[in-house]
Amino acid sequence: MDGGRTHRGPQRDPPPVLKTGEPTGTQPLPNCGKDTPSEEVWQGGNEMALMRLTRRGRRAILPGSMSLITLMTDFGLKDGNVGVMKGVILGIAPRAQIVDLSHFIPPQNIREAALILARSAPFFPPKTIHVVVVDPGVGTARRPIAARLGTQCFVGPDNGVITMLLEHAERQGWPAAFFHLDRPQFWLPEVSHVFHGRDIFAPVAAHLANGKALSTVGTPVSDAVRLELPQPERTPMGWRGEIIHVDHFGNVASNIRIEHLAEWLNTPEKITVWLCGAEIRGLVRTFGERAPGELAALFGSTGNLIVSVVNGSAAQKLGAKVGDEFAVE
Repeated sequence: MDGGRTHRGPQRDPPPVLKTGEPTGTQPLPNCGKDTPSEEVWQGGNEMALMRLTRRGRRAILPGSMSLITLMTDFGLKDGNVGVMKGVILGIAPRAQIVDLSHFIPPQNIREAALILARSAPFFPPKTIHVVVVDPGVGTARRPIAARLGTQCFVGPDNGVITMLLEHAERQGWPAAFFHLDRPQFWLPEVSHVFHGRDIFAPVAAHLANGKALSTVGTPVSDAVRLELPQPERTPMGWRGEIIHVDHFGNVASNIRIEHLAEWLNTPEKITVWLCGAEIRGLVRTFGERAPGELAALFGSTGNLIVSVVNGSAAQKLGAKVGDEFAVE
């Protein structure tokens, strides 16, 4: 303040506007997914900020702040491995946001990891990077890969863990591209034979969050591994499938989906489910339509037909497990 007047420094010209994709001399825009046509980059001083055009004007977003990385592993939380991966990511991309999907996938259970990934990923925004480390083949000839599925990215082992998400992308008509992670300059300097989550997948995800292109961190491939997943079969009386998941509450989910039973849904009370010797008559919409302790058949939040015990565990009551036959008549 000087004589009641605010002193303003010398006026500077506004920084030049660079269209997305132009070289900036620093990191490019996050490239996981389709670029947003309304986004521009402002280059000023030593820092680049992403400017999003909105009806209210420009809003600055610091580098990496748009980057969302999810983690799913079979590590559990006892040994610190999850925290170490987060430390690696934040050391490279300090403004990345990290979300834990699950760290309690049963050890080496690739199929369950594939299921949880496919159920979860569609609820995340564009440019999310999903890191999955359920990797019984770590250190062998199995490839580390990254993939673009629609507007999101995946980083992890090439062992089929993206199968269900890839099938979802194909049903939706989303573009897909795969890359063999064969550029060690984007890994940690020393790579263990048993912890690629820390040494390869975490640093690659961080570099993607900082704006590296998939084609920069790996070589394009077209033969990503897919799991052979069981499909429900039509029978003379209805459908025969199997249990594909048992959740935290003991609810058992089948691979029979709401679309398989579409022609019967006008009379759900006439549908009968057979599971582990038990007969469950009629479908309900909510758990509350059956008394505590009773078996109930209904569609879960993902559209799969499930069997539950109200306020209990269907898996425990029936001795049910993944792979058991699940029939509908």
